Amino acid sequence: MMADIAANQPRMMNPNQPPTSGASGSAPSMPGASMTQGEREKVYQWISELTSPETRENALQELSKKREVVPDLAPMLWHSFGTVAALLQEIVHVYPAINPPHLTAHQSNRVCNALALLQCVASHPETRSAFLQANIPLFLYPFLHTVSKTRPFEYLRLTSLGVIGALVKTDEQEVINFLLTTEIIPLCLRIMESGSELSKTVATFILQKILLDETGLSYICQTYERFSHVAMILGKMVLHLSREPSARLLKHVVRCYLRLSDNPRAREALRQCLPDQLKDSTFANCLKDDNSTKRWLMQLQQNLETPGVPDPRNPGMPLHQQ
Repeated sequence: MMADIAANQPRMMNPNQPPTSGASGSAPSMPGASMTQGEREKVYQWISELTSPETRENALQELSKKREVVPDLAPMLWHSFGTVAALLQEIVHVYPAINPPHLTAHQSNRVCNALALLQCVASHPETRSAFLQANIPLFLYPFLHTVSKTRPFEYLRLTSLGVIGALVKTDEQEVINFLLTTEIIPLCLRIMESGSELSKTVATFILQKILLDETGLSYICQTYERFSHVAMILGKMVLHLSREPSARLLKHVVRCYLRLSDNPRAREALRQCLPDQLKDSTFANCLKDDNSTKRWLMQLQQNLETPGVPDPRNPGMPLHQQ
């Protein structure tokens, strides 16, 4: 089963997007592909089988393969009696295995199939709002708290991050407002500091999307503690990337710094704490084929060279503890 997890690692569709969590190693059909009546009835049968413990594991596996084949799978799951409860039951069932950590590869694979279906619900415009109102992302946070570096735990964290990544990818204010009421920022920061490269990439992407929202940027820059925590972790990542370069991860880190520089008080602070590696040619070779990130880095350097413009809401106010 450990080999299954290795084969089923989430894939990166392109450098500008986070990995999409996936529990199936099979190649997906094109989204929106037409289905026969028999195929649709089979999907309904698997959804029905989710409510039975005896048939649930196979149904989870089969449905997770259909996420990109059935355009309306999310509403079908959400509005089917007992289905969401069954998916949450799968999640809660492995809580005892994460502390103390003894999660097996089979347990990880199974719960990640359930998470893949929840990502489907989180991604769909008809079900996303209800998904948030039901506070379902909070059920995933215990997985993001884990620190074990074994493959079952890493896959569990990565798939959980994929659900949150699917939410922020929509650029909807409701998503950001919800996330800011939770502990997602410190959870992402911890993973950004100590996770695998893939997990770091998704966690940084989530932080980037929060920062790109005006409410999210204001929230992070509101107090010294929040800003300094973010700046400290980003600085550690730059130092690590200078030793072990990753153009994909560096892209998100630079974009986070650039967005922070849009805030007047954060810009003043960054003039003092921006890592030297982003000021010299440390990453020239890493970014030689990445024109967008090179432009972002140049813009960041220009922003920090320009004298600060006072924040009209807090003229002359430094970024300090409030």
